[in-house]
Amino acid sequence: SELIRGFLLSGMPCPSSCPPGLLALMAPGLALMATFSLPSQAGDRRALPVEKPPGVKGRTLILLDVNTKSPVRIISENFLSLQLDPSIIHDGWLDFLSSREGYCHGTGTAPLAPPPHRTLQQVFLNEEPSCCPSKNEQTNIVRSDIALDKQKGCKIAQHPDIMLELQREKAAQMHLVLLKEQFSNTYSNLTLTARSLDKLYNFADCSGLHLIFALNALRRNPNNSWNSSNALSLLKYSASKKYNISWELGNEPNNYRTLIGRSVNGSQLGKDYVQLRSLLQLIRTYSRANLYGPNIGRPRKNVIALLEGFMKVAGSTVDAVTWQHYYIDGRVAKVTDFLKTRLLDTLSDQIRKIQKVLNTYTPGKKIWLEGVGTTSAGGMNNLSDSYAAGFLWLNTLGLLASQGIDVVVRHSFLDHGHNHLVDQNFNPLP
Repeated sequence: SELIRGFLLSGMPCPSSCPPGLLALMAPGLALMATFSLPSQAGDRRALPVEKPPGVKGRTLILLDVNTKSPVRIISENFLSLQLDPSIIHDGWLDFLSSREGYCHGTGTAPLAPPPHRTLQQVFLNEEPSCCPSKNEQTNIVRSDIALDKQKGCKIAQHPDIMLELQREKAAQMHLVLLKEQFSNTYSNLTLTARSLDKLYNFADCSGLHLIFALNALRRNPNNSWNSSNALSLLKYSASKKYNISWELGNEPNNYRTLIGRSVNGSQLGKDYVQLRSLLQLIRTYSRANLYGPNIGRPRKNVIALLEGFMKVAGSTVDAVTWQHYYIDGRVAKVTDFLKTRLLDTLSDQIRKIQKVLNTYTPGKKIWLEGVGTTSAGGMNNLSDSYAAGFLWLNTLGLLASQGIDVVVRHSFLDHGHNHLVDQNFNPLP
């Protein structure tokens, strides 16, 4: 939101009465306004001919009149949110989030989660692990109303340059491992320890953000129901530390057959969420905690069927319905792809599909796009992390805001791929 606000103020100052929810809606228009020379006459939308020297093709001057007096829609303060890839536990970046740069760039943003093309089967241990189980799920962070002066009680790490250089080398090696896993669809084990959770929560809390944690949904009983024993250990530990966390269960459940050779239909997933809600109610700290899901992938026919089965059973259990959207297959992306209007319009079609299901089962239920990026499969270097991808991002913000989507979770703040917002120096990418 600070990015959008800064852009707005540099393009056309907004009066003090301008609602913050108007900003995302105005950003695409302002981007165009910065491109063209506008005459002083407000409200003139005529296309004017421009004189040209011989041999030069004609151009058209486009005049835009943006009404800033009343908003089309007021958006949530959590509208702009962020994901954090779980690879940071693997490659060591979690230890560096608490640096001054990590806090500065984490402040003013919001959720954290892993990419949908991979999964992380988190197993929680109260001590450092002696063994590491398997791989799925996700972490989210949403803007909170905690005053930033709370940072006075937070420890900001100072890392020597040599430590950062060694960390970059370690992350580069792990990047190759993760890519190999991604393309072979075989995944190494990952254990979330109490110490890791403490670091993650400290980063969120000291940045004035709210943490949403997605529990592992791949731990299954023989009858395919969710095995919640490990999740209960994590919940109890978090409650003992009085951590203010919201919860989710799983990540792209429509891909479980590919990942673990065992599918989970919408009805079963709904029962799993009802079970999780019951667990939360047993723990005083989380008896009223928010619960989100089912975090499905792109709403194709089979995914819509899964969502319908889920909503029948657990529609009233979740506080918002979540899904994911990636515009381009990262393995075939070209720079010209980022300007195709046909590609831009795919998001509108998916929003309509999700809204149709919700209007049938739970009218008025909030919708979150909880995983959006320009490209899947980790993105493409010098494309999905470059200026070219900005057009898709502006299109996303404008569409979601105008159509009443409550929260958009950008993938990602920092990860092993090329969709992230900051580089390995925690400097914003273009």
